[in-house]
Amino acid sequence: MYQTLLTELDKGTLVITVNRPDKMNALNKDVISELGKVLDEVYSNNEIKSAIITGAGEKAFVAGADISEFLSLGAEGGAALAKLGQDHVFNKIENSPKPIVAAVNGFALGGGCELAMSCHFRIASANAKFGQPEVNLGLIPGYGGTQRLTQLVGKGKAMELMMTADMVGADDAKAIGLVNHVVPQEELLAKTKEILQKVHTKAPIAVAKVIACVNDAAKCDPAGFDNEIAHFGACFITEDMKEGTTAFVEKRKPVFKGK
Repeated sequence: MYQTLLTELDKGTLVITVNRPDKMNALNKDVISELGKVLDEVYSNNEIKSAIITGAGEKAFVAGADISEFLSLGAEGGAALAKLGQDHVFNKIENSPKPIVAAVNGFALGGGCELAMSCHFRIASANAKFGQPEVNLGLIPGYGGTQRLTQLVGKGKAMELMMTADMVGADDAKAIGLVNHVVPQEELLAKTKEILQKVHTKAPIAVAKVIACVNDAAKCDPAGFDNEIAHFGACFITEDMKEGTTAFVEKRKPVFKGK
């Protein structure tokens, strides 16, 4: 179905693997196009409750963009490339009502780091390395990296990492808030799936509203508090809220239906 991706649905979690190991899973036009298509499937397919994005092999998650595609571009072409990626992939991941988690299995550099950061959170293997080395090419991050790295690690650290092009290892990435957990490579997918299985037991509509509200907070949206009030109120007319509160009173586990 896809030329550059592998997909596998496991207990409601769609594992999306960028599959260009000979190119360190680098993003090119084909990968961006196919990621856009698979994300449409995540949004629309009711059998998919969550998704994981990872890379093929044990060396790279996504080790950047395919630089050879940049050489013929001018200002308008470069801006169009960034907008296409942000609209069809990166913003679509961030705004997905279903959880999308990055399982970072190696190098996550440039566009790969940006891909990981657009996910709702990140789990890293012990050998993972993160970086935004675009200044080495006379460029800056173009897939939301300047914004999301700052949101995740703070202004000072983001400035340093992007101006020096330094890489950070998995443990340092955890220390600065870039990743949530660091695990051995062989446990990476299992750990990520385990967290998502726990999320699957919660109310899907409420989870989607958490995602929306936290995204508002990350962007310092002045309407964030009012949006939270509106989302909170909207939960009260869902079947899931009735089920959750009734189950609590009856001292049983709720069975949510996403309605």
